[in-house]
Amino acid sequence: MYATRPLLLALMLLVACASPVLAQPRPRPPALSAEAVLLLDPEGRALYAKNAEAERPPASLVKLMTLYLACEAIEANRADVDELATVSVHAASTARYRMGLRAGEQVPLMVLLEGVAIASANDAASALAEHLAGDEVTFVGWMNDKAHELGLTGTHFANPHGLPDPAQHSTALDLAHLTARLLADHPMSRPLLGGQTFIYNGRVYARHIPLFSDPGGVQALKTGFTNEAGYNLAVSAWRNGQQFLMIVLGARTRALSFLDAKRLLRYGFVESGLDSPPEPKPRPTRRLPGRRSAAASASPASLQ
Repeated sequence: MYATRPLLLALMLLVACASPVLAQPRPRPPALSAEAVLLLDPEGRALYAKNAEAERPPASLVKLMTLYLACEAIEANRADVDELATVSVHAASTARYRMGLRAGEQVPLMVLLEGVAIASANDAASALAEHLAGDEVTFVGWMNDKAHELGLTGTHFANPHGLPDPAQHSTALDLAHLTARLLADHPMSRPLLGGQTFIYNGRVYARHIPLFSDPGGVQALKTGFTNEAGYNLAVSAWRNGQQFLMIVLGARTRALSFLDAKRLLRYGFVESGLDSPPEPKPRPTRRLPGRRSAAASASPASLQ
């Protein structure tokens, strides 16, 4: 019995010394400026939620559903990426942001898809909707039918591009679910939403998204903005083969929307155990009153 006491004491000392190292503090949720935010882990669990079920104008995140229906038609062989769509007067006159499509122009379907996903072009979204459904009203009906099928209970669509309409609304929760289903159900959407440039008629269309160059694993992203909606983001990031989904709605500026997304992804990776928490900042040393350091008491000449 007495022979085992030194071993027992050694084990107790080892545990006592190791426990502060093992008990890593949980990361604090970041302070975000956006009105509504949701981050989902690879299992679909919410790692962070702020007003996630509040109805808000989705702006160009509406185009996620436009892409869903277009990809669905292509993968079901009801349409082909190489077929030509004739641009109507209505589509050509759709308000900004635009590719500058002209009435009567014939555009490959693939170019319209890139215009919707990368350039976020409203004229491309209208032309795509009219080509697939015959008219925009019918296409919007399809959008709402699909929203009901996917269980997007807080969502109603009024157009295929996201320009303001009092009847059009969604939630961060619904948009996260839509993004997840789009990427899972239609793999061709992933390179579209991950694209940064495409060329049509000799013109280069590009988007400059800092999140793509940041080491956060972002591979698919859709932006949206109107004055009433603010700056919106739908983001999918992969880390160690695991997918995280994030929605940011109502940021005050474009830069703040990206900053919120970057902070939130970092928080999610740490919370999920994929990244280590940042090292705590050292506390500044307090100087005793009435005492000066050697450097402070030295003459200027002696510091040169």
